Amino acid sequence: MSKQSPSFPFNSNNPHSDKWQERTSQVAYRFNRQYQNQTFELPPEVQSMPIYQEWKAGILAGRAVSPFWEIAQPQKNQHCLDIGCGVSFLIYPWRDWQAFFYGQEISNIARDTLNSRGSQLNSKLFKGVELGGAHHLNYGLDQFDLAIATGFSCYFPLEYWNTVLGEVQRVLKSGGHFVFDILNPQQPLSEDWAVLETYLGAEVFLEPLTEWEKMIKAAGAKVVAQQSGELFELYKVRF
Repeated sequence: MSKQSPSFPFNSNNPHSDKWQERTSQVAYRFNRQYQNQTFELPPEVQSMPIYQEWKAGILAGRAVSPFWEIAQPQKNQHCLDIGCGVSFLIYPWRDWQAFFYGQEISNIARDTLNSRGSQLNSKLFKGVELGGAHHLNYGLDQFDLAIATGFSCYFPLEYWNTVLGEVQRVLKSGGHFVFDILNPQQPLSEDWAVLETYLGAEVFLEPLTEWEKMIKAAGAKVVAQQSGELFELYKVRF
């Protein structure tokens, strides 16, 4: 069975995005299908895996979530950018945090859902979601106190994330923090997760944490906090 996803018409106004267009489109297509509750046809050997059964039952999402707020809770009146936000504003307590929410997302389904419902939930805090990849943020210089990127780093190679770090540094204010998660290949679930996600349509990169940490250091960032989960390692860095 082919693991290749059908093409998805991901549109970007960024003239420099062509290098990552195909991969970004594949990941967007995979999540659009999930947001639309479409059926994924997987081979029997994948369906027999325990991790697939947990995914189908909705249990896996809870085990895989990275609670970024535990090491970097948004503060009142902070301007926060959630990259690859999904429907974050609808499911996390942004109203309790009283922080201003800005998003960027490659799934047009998630973007449209948030933009149609976010203002209804809280028009003061919700500042809108842009469509685009993490490698080209549609926001200005020194705009944010906090940037967040969880749940998607594993779908792109380190080269991509080197560009992301540069973009995040550009949009963060001096002293701002970036919180993101990394799939930890040492965790027992990681290889099964990679197999499942590949068959769902988004190939996974299993990069050692040491290679990530080298890249973080080379980008001029310093790790100020770290937290382990069942699949993902959370990092809080400052440039």
